[in-house]
Amino acid sequence: MEKIKIGVIGCGNISPIYFTNLKKFDFLQVAACSDLLIERAKARANEYKIPKACSVKELLADPEIKVVLNLTIPIVHAEVDLQILTAGKHSYAEKPLAANRNDGKKVMSEAKKRSLRVGSAPDTFLGGGIQTCRKLIDDGFIGKPVAGTSFMLCHGHETWHPDPDFYYQKGGGPMFDMGPYYLTALINLLGPVKRVAASTKMTFPERLITSQPKNGTIIKVNTTTHLAGVMDFANGAIVSMITSFDVWSAGLPCIEIYGTEGCIRVPDPNGFGGPVVVFKKGSKAWAETPLSHGYSENSRGLGVADMAKAIISERKHRASGDMAFHVLDIMQSYDESSDAGRHIEIKSTCERPQALPAGLGFGQVD
Repeated sequence: MEKIKIGVIGCGNISPIYFTNLKKFDFLQVAACSDLLIERAKARANEYKIPKACSVKELLADPEIKVVLNLTIPIVHAEVDLQILTAGKHSYAEKPLAANRNDGKKVMSEAKKRSLRVGSAPDTFLGGGIQTCRKLIDDGFIGKPVAGTSFMLCHGHETWHPDPDFYYQKGGGPMFDMGPYYLTALINLLGPVKRVAASTKMTFPERLITSQPKNGTIIKVNTTTHLAGVMDFANGAIVSMITSFDVWSAGLPCIEIYGTEGCIRVPDPNGFGGPVVVFKKGSKAWAETPLSHGYSENSRGLGVADMAKAIISERKHRASGDMAFHVLDIMQSYDESSDAGRHIEIKSTCERPQALPAGLGFGQVD
């Protein structure tokens, strides 16, 4: 089988799980890695037996590398994606696609001009938990979806992340950080969004880092840190959403979908597995249902693998640039809605990604 050679730009906190998992797909080879700190790239290359640690320029000039995985910080995702595409390579980036809609448009336009693919995290919607929910909805278990809820509330990342400043700058905040997981899961389950409305705020203008190595450093906050919104989906479902870095604790479910014949409690979209709990019309209580799909462990990299396999077999990939741009459009429209005091019509759209087949083992995609 043809192997797709992958280069990785960014060898920071998230990279180890990608390096670990991508080795499990026999049609992939991580051929090179790069980082602004070349010593960090060399350390990762040595740890994960990657053939080459090099500069970004050298990685992008390598004619054998066909796909580049962009694991840089969110504010430069679009800039790095454009470099990748200009070098004639397919790009797959961590979430979000870009820090704003205009930069996202530039990425998608460049890819279209060059007939290249853009992919984007999250790929957690391909995990066994959310794919089981997808099958239940597609099979009509809850009837017609009519409504839903989506909640992600915590007090931010400055207590644990080694370098949390970027979470509180443009392109960060709870919506741009965690919203892609929730919105991608919802689009996978319900399809594209038609319009949104929201109220947003920034509660704390400064944050104190208590994690190492920057313990005691003050962060100036420059982005929304609490958002309450509503989405009207093209299929008629209405979903309420709250994302927050201002809440000390909450006991709300991550996602619930309500249909004419029943309900589904969707597991945490920041993970691949988790319990799927259902309520059927006429039942007396919620009940957990077995997962119908694999990839229930941490499978980050599955979206990259699916895109690479799609290149080989000339099919559409699931964690697509179109869906990532639609997610970005929704997230920015929430803030615009709060500023304008009205609903915002979403101009972009995307196809609901094809469901993943059941019965796949780790390292397999269709």
